[in-house]
Amino acid sequence: MTEGHDRMSGSPARSSGEVAPPARAGGQDPLSDVLRNVRLGGALFFLVDATAPWCVDVPESEAYRAILFRRARHLISYHIAVEGSGFASVPGGKPMAFDTGDILVIPHGDAYRIESAPGTVPEFDREGTLQFFREMAAGRLPFVVREGGGGDPPARFVCGFLGCDSRPFNPLLTQLPRLLRIRRRAGGADLLDRLVDLTLAEMRRERTGGTSLRLGLSELLFIEAIRRHLEALPEGETGWLAGLRDPGVGRALAALHARPQAAWTLGDLAREAGLSRSVLAARFAALVGLPPMQYLARWRMQRAARLLADGDARVGAVAFEVGYGSEAAFSRGFKRMVGVSPAEWRRAAETG
Repeated sequence: MTEGHDRMSGSPARSSGEVAPPARAGGQDPLSDVLRNVRLGGALFFLVDATAPWCVDVPESEAYRAILFRRARHLISYHIAVEGSGFASVPGGKPMAFDTGDILVIPHGDAYRIESAPGTVPEFDREGTLQFFREMAAGRLPFVVREGGGGDPPARFVCGFLGCDSRPFNPLLTQLPRLLRIRRRAGGADLLDRLVDLTLAEMRRERTGGTSLRLGLSELLFIEAIRRHLEALPEGETGWLAGLRDPGVGRALAALHARPQAAWTLGDLAREAGLSRSVLAARFAALVGLPPMQYLARWRMQRAARLLADGDARVGAVAFEVGYGSEAAFSRGFKRMVGVSPAEWRRAAETG
């Protein structure tokens, strides 16, 4: 393992009543690191122009993931209400009202329903919805889709789908709720509004490079939605994003993501965080859901999985890159956590 690393100056933790911005270490912020390593990619979005009564009933993402993105291991669905209001729900949950400007994120691949009023009959059954996805993915449908019974009030919303990796360890997705609603900000247009405007403008015309631009916009929309959720987390919230916002735990996460290959000990990490070992261990586990060293072990395997899938580096080189002193120890740890050997993981990634 790599031994030496620079120390950040440890400043005292803020009081629990203050909200700190997510910490950085060595120019690295953990949210960007996670988003890069879980391989956001593949994007599809379209605009639904709905008139009452309307209902979109979407099955679980495994039913259509390969239709939209053959190589994606996981699918995130998000919806932005451009105009109007409605209700959203996942199986077993109560309908949740949303309004103009709100963002709905379905991060775990659940089936979900978006409708003008609870109990509205959907226009398409399961097979009809899957056929719609086939037609949309093949480019045989317009970007603006008409839906509903022709009455008032109207509603317009962007439907977006983004592929990513959920295995072996995606700390961002792990602790998000099954259905996440992000409220519109008061006070006029902001970055998300401008991104939505760009998305709508791009959807209305076919231009060279449109596929790449739509992918970039889809990623930006999702990232800005997550940032807004992070900023709006209430006091006392737990989870990985809440850990980023905590001054001490945020510094510890930033340090681990900046130098995951380092020979970390709890004492080293506590000095980075400006906390005692016992306080860091307790606060980290309470917020993130894992002790610091277990989190590090899982994040190393996520980085390794990405390196194995993306390149042809030897397994021993990947082991060294993520902080293991021997290929054998790394291979045992990888199989214990992921369920397959590093070579098997790479072959599966190559075949899609």
